[in-house]
Amino acid sequence: MSVNKERYHTFVVLLEQLRSQTATHQTDVQQLRQHLLSLQLFFQQEILPLAEEKTRELSYRTEMSKQLRLLEIDIMFFQGARQAATAADRLKTISDRLTIIIEYCQAVLQSEAPEK
Repeated sequence: MSVNKERYHTFVVLLEQLRSQTATHQTDVQQLRQHLLSLQLFFQQEILPLAEEKTRELSYRTEMSKQLRLLEIDIMFFQGARQAATAADRLKTISDRLTIIIEYCQAVLQSEAPEK
């Protein structure tokens, strides 16, 4: 597995861990924020500097970056939720956003598949 694939795969694992955490509906805002910070640091340090300059991959990275910023806003909205139903809706939005980022990573991983 190439270094790039390993990094994207690790990022997917981190994203899936956070997504499974949101599925429990007993999510602590501080844990969410800490996990998000870890995701953002990993993305900035491991994904953004990748040498591949394929146009499609750059587009996916740009979209992932945007989705991570929106995820931060989603977590702020979750923190501000006062009703249980609203909090559940916010967690669903967070989970959906994580799914989108995971799909972008999988698209990059598939585009890097060795051609035979």
